[in-house]
Amino acid sequence: MHPVIARLGPVAVLTHDVCVALGIGVAAVVFLWEVRRRRAQDDRLWYVLAGALVGGALFARLGTWAQHLDPRDNATLLEQWAYGNRSILSGLVGAYVGAIVAKKASGYPWRTGDLFAPAVAAGMAVGRVGCLLAEPPGTPTDLPWGVTLDAAQAEAMHTVAGVPLHPSFAYEILFHLAAFGALLALRRKITAPGALFKIYLAAYAAFRFVVEFVRGNEVVWLGLTRPQLFLLVCLPLVVAGVVRDLVRRKEAVTA
Repeated sequence: MHPVIARLGPVAVLTHDVCVALGIGVAAVVFLWEVRRRRAQDDRLWYVLAGALVGGALFARLGTWAQHLDPRDNATLLEQWAYGNRSILSGLVGAYVGAIVAKKASGYPWRTGDLFAPAVAAGMAVGRVGCLLAEPPGTPTDLPWGVTLDAAQAEAMHTVAGVPLHPSFAYEILFHLAAFGALLALRRKITAPGALFKIYLAAYAAFRFVVEFVRGNEVVWLGLTRPQLFLLVCLPLVVAGVVRDLVRRKEAVTA
C-alpha cells in the first residue's frame, strides 16, 4: 500500500488524488476522441462537459453526507465537504445531474451519454488504481491473489494484518478495462441514442452490487451495505431506461 506518492516539503502528495487527476485526464482525451469520431461539433457541448465535471465533483463529496437517518448524527455540510469521504456512485449521479442542468441552460438538444461512456470507463480504470494503492483492500480471502498488509499498514487503514484480503479495487479496474473494450466494440452496433451509456451504467451497477460483498464496507440493513441499498433503487431504473431506448429505436426503424 502506498497512500503517499511523494512529499513536497511538509505537503504530502496523495496517491489517490494523483490517480484521480490522471483518470480525469485520460477520460478527457477519450471524450475528445469520441467527439471527433462522432463529429459532435457544437460549442454548447463544452458547457455540458463542464456541468458534468462540476456536478460529479460536488456530489462525490457531499453524496455521502446522509449516513444516518437522524440528521443530528451526520456531519454538517461544511464538515462533509472538508473531511468527508468521496463516493464514485454519488459522483456519477452528480455528473448526470450536472450534464442535464447544463444542457437545459445552454439549449443543447441532443443526448450526450454515448459520448461519455468510453471516457468514463477509461477514467474509472485509471482512477481506481489510486484506491487500490491507498485504501483498505477488502474482506479476507483464501484465493491466491489476496493482498496481505503488515501491522503498520493495517493500523493505518483500520483493517486486519497478516491475513490475505480481496483486492476489491483490482476487480473494479479489470471490470472498467473490459467495459472500455466492450463499449468500443458495441458503439457501432448499438445506435439507440443514450442506450450505450445506460448499458454501461447498468453493468457497473450490477457488478458493484456483487463486489460490495468483498469490499468490507459497513453492513447497515438486511446484510447489505449503503452502496448496495442505493443500487437496489437505481439499477431497476437504469435497466428500464435501457429497455425503453432499445424499444423506441426498434419502433423507429420498423415504422
